[in-house]
Amino acid sequence: MSKGDWMKELIFYTRRRCGLCEEAKRTINLLRDDFPFKLIERDIEERDEWTERFGLMIPVVEMDGEILQYGQIDLFTISKRLHEKTR
Repeated sequence: MSKGDWMKELIFYTRRRCGLCEEAKRTINLLRDDFPFKLIERDIEERDEWTERFGLMIPVVEMDGEILQYGQIDLFTISKRLHEKTR
């Protein structure tokens, strides 16, 4: 089984021209070596249901259907939540 077969998916809801989203993506990328996850980036403007659900919350980090953090994504909190979800 390859590494990609067992990795959890981290879904990152974002949109273009979003400064908070750019910062959050940098933070998430800092954690990629420490936690086994596959990053899936979704632009909320691609689907109405994503815009309705996350429009006021982005950026949103989700794993296993659970929102781990949204809005201001900070290294300490997202690292702690990823540790809980991937160990």
